[in-house]
Amino acid sequence: MPKENPTTTQAVNIRWLNISDYQTIWEAMRQFTDQRDAATTDEIWLLEHHPVFTQGQNGKSEHLLNAHHIPVVQSDRGGQITYHGPGQLIIYTLIDLKRKKWHIRDLITRLEQAIIDMLAAHHLPAYADPKAPGVYISEQKIASIGLRIRRGASYHGIAFNVSMDLSPFSHIHPCGFSNLKMTQFSNWGGTSDVTAVGHELITYLMKGLGYGTKNIIDQTTRC
Repeated sequence: MPKENPTTTQAVNIRWLNISDYQTIWEAMRQFTDQRDAATTDEIWLLEHHPVFTQGQNGKSEHLLNAHHIPVVQSDRGGQITYHGPGQLIIYTLIDLKRKKWHIRDLITRLEQAIIDMLAAHHLPAYADPKAPGVYISEQKIASIGLRIRRGASYHGIAFNVSMDLSPFSHIHPCGFSNLKMTQFSNWGGTSDVTAVGHELITYLMKGLGYGTKNIIDQTTRC
């Protein structure tokens, strides 16, 4: 784990959103990143998305097998294709990496470790794979990570499978891997309550990302 920079801003805004359209939230993240300055407080957004496949910047068309009427969006995050839908906790991390003096790998490691630590508290032996960012249990992927760095700040973030319909993942090669199996928290005895998982995971993210105080912003308007 990279050492915490003692000059890092210790406050973060936690923004709770409702189930939201991917394109709308993506545009909001880009706008936030383009308008922020050196004094802007970092933010973490928690939400769910309506069903959508998203292709990363390097996404290859052959990894989409059959969309089955689910929209496909070409995103600006890293990585290949994945699926988002209700029952999946989305955590978007809008962080000034220049201020924290982190590289993107530092952030990925911290995000992965926060998830691993939370799952360990539930006696689940999760782990990260340096060749394929994300978190796994028994060679099945439970959380995906995709980021974009713009003007020295990050956006996009984590997709953590809580209790969702996993069948759309069979219509793609998740993250570009044809044999990758997806799993979810509820399959391992975890709660199916996405909000409850969000509240729990935020505690681990606060610690892993070096934040001491948080400001909760409840913005549950549907997008």
